[in-house]
This record gives sequence, C-alpha cells and structure tokens, in this order.
Amino acid sequence: MSSSSPSRRRVSPRRRTATVALAGVAALIAAAVQSGAATAAPAKPLPGKADPAHSSVRLTPAQRSGLIRDAEAGRADTARSIGLGAQEKLVARDVVKDGDGTLHTRYERTYAGLHVLGGDLIVDTAPSGATRRVLKASGATLKVTGLTPAVPKATAERQAVARAKTLGGTKSAADSVRQVIWAATGRPVLAWETVVGGLQDDGTPNELHVVTDAATGQKLYEYQGVRTGVGNTQYSGQVPLTTTQSGATFNLTDGDRGGHKTYNLNRGTSGTGTLFSQGTDTWGNGTISDPATAGADAHYGAAVTWDFYKNTFGRSGIKNNGVGAYSRVHYGNSYVNAFWSDSCFCMTYGDGSGNADPLTALDVAGHEMSHGVTANTAGLNYSGESGGLNEATSDIFGTGVEFYANNTTDPGDYLIGEKIDINGDGTPLRYMDKPSKDGASKDSWYSGIGGVDVHYSSGPANHFFYLLSEGSGAKVIDGVSYDSPTADGLPVTGIGRDKALQIWYRALTTKWTSTTNYSGARTGTLAAAGELYGTTSAEYAAVQDAWAGVGVGTRPGGDTGTSYESTTPVTIPDNGPAVTSDITVSGRSGNAPSNLRVAVNITHTWRGDLVIDLVGPSGTSYRLKSFSSSDSGDDVDETYTVNAAAEPANGTWKLKVQDQAAQDKGTLNSWKVTFP
Repeated sequence: MSSSSPSRRRVSPRRRTATVALAGVAALIAAAVQSGAATAAPAKPLPGKADPAHSSVRLTPAQRSGLIRDAEAGRADTARSIGLGAQEKLVARDVVKDGDGTLHTRYERTYAGLHVLGGDLIVDTAPSGATRRVLKASGATLKVTGLTPAVPKATAERQAVARAKTLGGTKSAADSVRQVIWAATGRPVLAWETVVGGLQDDGTPNELHVVTDAATGQKLYEYQGVRTGVGNTQYSGQVPLTTTQSGATFNLTDGDRGGHKTYNLNRGTSGTGTLFSQGTDTWGNGTISDPATAGADAHYGAAVTWDFYKNTFGRSGIKNNGVGAYSRVHYGNSYVNAFWSDSCFCMTYGDGSGNADPLTALDVAGHEMSHGVTANTAGLNYSGESGGLNEATSDIFGTGVEFYANNTTDPGDYLIGEKIDINGDGTPLRYMDKPSKDGASKDSWYSGIGGVDVHYSSGPANHFFYLLSEGSGAKVIDGVSYDSPTADGLPVTGIGRDKALQIWYRALTTKWTSTTNYSGARTGTLAAAGELYGTTSAEYAAVQDAWAGVGVGTRPGGDTGTSYESTTPVTIPDNGPAVTSDITVSGRSGNAPSNLRVAVNITHTWRGDLVIDLVGPSGTSYRLKSFSSSDSGDDVDETYTVNAAAEPANGTWKLKVQDQAAQDKGTLNSWKVTFP
C-alpha cells in the first residue's frame, strides 16, 4: 500500500523540542555511556561481545506485568517530570529492562481523554528513578485549538467507506469511528479515525484506517491494519509438534508455547473455524489430500517462531506476555496470500492458486508473526517510510526464523518466497542482497521512497541487513549465490547475522516509535550498536558502512574521495522562485561517476516544502528531494547518491532549491559534490 497525503493547513511555523524529539545518535549514545557508568560492569564491552549492562534481560511474564503496573501507577508523576501538559496522560504499553537496571518504558498518550495517534513515546529511566532520555514519535507541542469537530462523524464515515470501496472494500458502513488527536505529521489537530472492515478485492480481510481532519474534512492519513505477505509453500518435512491430549483425542494446542492453537477454516473467511482434533498424534500426510498437513506446517511454524524469539531475544511470545496467538489455515478459496491481524491476534494462511499450495511455510510464519511483534513494540505505521521498515522487519526476522530452524528441507537463506515460484520462472519473490532484482523493490534510499508500496520500500532496510550480516560483493552462502552492491561503491564487511539481528531488535524495542523513518532507523541502530558493542567497535562502524551502502548517511570519517564544496549561504524565499548555488569542477578527465555523492545542508522549519535538484554541466536535472506535505521535520542534512555518468565531470554544477509552500523559509548553508 502506498501512502497518500493531503494538502496541509498551517497557522504558524513549528519548532520541535530538541530535548525530546527523535534524539540524534550523539544524544542516544551519551545516555548509553551514562547508564554504563552507573554499574560495576567494564566501561567498554569486550571486542565483539555484547555489553551485558546495555543488553535487555529476560523477564518472565509476571515480571514484565509488574513493571508495567509500576509504570501505570507512576504515570502522572512521569508525565509531569517530562513536561507534558495538564490535559495529557500516559498509558504504559511495554517495558524493556537492561542489565544495569535501566528501564525503557513505552507509552501511548491521551489528550483530554482522546487517544493521540503519533503520541507514543519511550522514557528511559535510571535505576535511581531519574529520567535519562525521552524519545517521541512527534516533537510537536500537543495542543489543539478546540475539541468540537466542525465535520460531523457521519461525514468522516462516508468518506472512509467510499475510500475503502475504491480499494475493493465490500462494506457499506464503518466498523468504528472515534475522535482522536492526529499528531504524527506536524501540527496536532482534532481528527476522526474511521475503521472499515469487510473484505478487499482479493479476499483479504479489510481493516482500513482513515484519519480525517475534523475541522476541514481532508484525509490526513490512511493505512491497512491487516499485514499481508507470501511465503515458501514447500512443507517442512517430518517435524515434532507439541499437542494436547484430552481423553482419546489429540488437538493442535501447544501448551509449551502460550497455548497456541491451530484451526481449520475449511474455506471460510471469518471466525476461528474448527480446532484441529483427531484420534492419533500424527498430523497430515505431506500432501494437500489431508487438510491436517497445512495445520501441521502452521503449528510447526508458530512453534519455531516462538522459540526463535525466546532463545534469541528472551521474548516470551509476540506480546512478550507468555500468551500464544492462534493460526487459521485453509482460508477462502484459492486465496494466494497469508496475513497477520492485530485485531484477532492471529495468523491466517490461504491455500494458494487452485488450492494446491497452502502458504504454510516457515518463513511465512516468521514474517507474518513478526508483524505482531512490531505492532507490540515500535508500532511502526504501515505507510510511508515507517511502513517500509515495518515490512523489512518482518522479512529480517522471518529470515532469522528460517536460519534458526536449521531445517534441511527448507534451509535458511536471504531469499524471500524462493519456493513459491510466484513469477513462474523459479525466481524468488524478494532478494535481500540486491532487492531491485525482483523488478520493483529499491536497493537504496531516496527522497520519494515513502510513496512506494511498503513491500518495495522495504528494500533498503533488507539490503542494509544483508550487508551488515554478510557484507558486499559476490559470494556463495550455504549453496546460494549472492552479489550485493553498495550505493557509494565502497565495500562493506559483515559482522554476522546473529549480531545484526540483536542490533535490529534492540533498535525496534528501545529506540523506534510509530513514525520512525529511514534516517531515524539509522540513528536507532547506531545507538543500539553503541550500547551493545561500543561506539569505537567494528560493529558500530559496520552499521555506519551498511547504511551508507544503501544511501542513508555517510561512513565513518565522512566522505572519501575528492570533494568540491560551496559554503556561501543562500536565502531560500518562502513559497518563491528557485534559488541556485554553483560549484565549478575542473582538472578531472572523462565523465562523472555513477555514484556521485551530493551532500546538502539546509536550515528550514518545514523541510517537506522543499524541492531540491542537482543540475549537471549539461543542464540535465537530477531530482534529489521531492515536495512532501507530510514531511514535517526541520532542516535537510542529507547525502544523496546520483548516477551522473552521462555528465562531463568538469564544468559548473548547480544545486537548485525551491520552497513550494507558504509560512516557512530557510537557508542553504552549504553543499558539496564528492567524486569517489
């Protein structure tokens, strides 16, 4: 699903509160160093080993529940201590505890009793009880002009239902409509959140969330609450299953893993169906002729996913509360998909084209159930850049599950959907080493990637994970050939999949919020690597290298190569004509490289207004950044990679910047081009 953003209305420029809004790497690492100093642990972790002081400890469900109760009991004091307004209240949702006693408590927020979408935040607390750091999904001051909607509830509902129908929805009324505060993109406003159910045009359940401005009736945001995916349809062979016996009957209930149950929908599309039960404890025959075969694969996938999270991260179930979800197989008729739904807390599998290939494979279970983990941790919005990170998280952990299982029938690899042959030519659905090989996914970040379907905008994060795990270049891993390029043309040395998983998981659970974008993902993973392995470690440097390898940020020590820079400030007029800044390059031979790096530093109070182009000596323009009404951040401090191989290297290069909306202005402070 691609994101859609309306024209925005603003009454004044916004400035984010620097101490609480999406803290940068330096602030995150400073807090990590402070927390380490409070313990008897070594100041620096041993090379290549995670620092136990900054690693999360394994909590029993009872311990976690107790910490959440403590956070709830003290939420009023916490709200005051972090400077929230009188009408703001906190609701504790999750707690992570580090080895040194630091608590990372994740909260939702309300304002005048209304839920705040984009109001989630993380409070890091020292063992003494002192607040060390606050990370907010939005740094905007939470205040609205009024709480009486000008747009009636019924109007918002009609608009949302109409939108759902354009996407294939079947219902004529919404499942729910509630008044909320929308704070995820810029200035908070009173809004309606409408949820429309039913079915989508391919038979997938519909759970479309539409957020409507209660003052203007404009759509502010939408996302699909049902996370869909495809997977390996080859069965996992003969595997052990944990079941429950009641008298002479066995059923697919896993008492060792939170009571996870597996049901047979028998072509239905609603309800739970019938719990798989029979007189023997041997399930399925390895073919579609026995409905229990799909049940056995799904039950096995759920068990391995549970064990992966428990033994890799110390997580007890999807919600980390010791409670199992449930699985449903044989959904619909010839349904070629599988999906996770937060509302039912369940995993559902179709039987594939012609009901011949149930999508009940291991990587499907790992991918889809990981959507549940994301929903119960960072809660990454399923749209825009955060949606791409959401999808990538499921690909990353689904890959982790596949490797963890060590199943000879379906060995681990960095290919997604390699057995389903959805393309009809034996190729995988997605490739982590070079995502663009699927024809749609993106290898590297660029300014417009938030408008791409989340299954394809996940590409840079998948690519980052592969580079961080295995490194760049051609290689063969467990019999599979890979060849991973980098955006900056420089090599990346991998640190191993196990460390890469730990870094990604810690960022997801303690550093990211619902609105985290690619830049925030880099900040969070660097902070996680710094806490686990130290900021001078090879692991920390590898995270920088791997992100630079997908066009996000630069490598340690900045750019390498020959740079040409302009430091003459240029004022950018508000909603005015484009301005340019020139750099003259001379003394080089031939054409510019295919990985020319363009670093831009702009001070601005709403960067979404800005359109930025590089103009080569030939006069050809290369778009670096597009206009985005939903990008409410301040400033631009980015390095872009441009394929400028058609340009002569020598000549005048121009940076063209235009502000295309009113009420904000800024300055182009500097920019440079770097020839690797």
